Amino acid sequence: MNFKMLTMGAIALAMTSGAALAGGSTGTSALDDPAKMAPFYTDSSMKTMRSDEEFKTAWMAMKEEDRASMKKDCGDNVIGKSHDSFCAKTKMLGGAN
Repeated sequence: MNFKMLTMGAIALAMTSGAALAGGSTGTSALDDPAKMAPFYTDSSMKTMRSDEEFKTAWMAMKEEDRASMKKDCGDNVIGKSHDSFCAKTKMLGGAN
């Protein structure tokens, strides 16, 4: 019985740890949310950013809590670096740490 419980515990731990490691920081950032980021890009692949004026309009149309979340993510060295063009524009608006 103890071996069975130990095995079940080890499997549960491995599954939980694996999910946490696989998730890492991917997908947890507001900058990785396509619905939030789409207004800032002209294409669905999110490679071409909108003009500064269009960017500012989209930025100001967002809820303050969404802007705060994005500002926080831009302040993170790892997350911000992977979204450097977007974060540079938020900094121009006085929006990043």
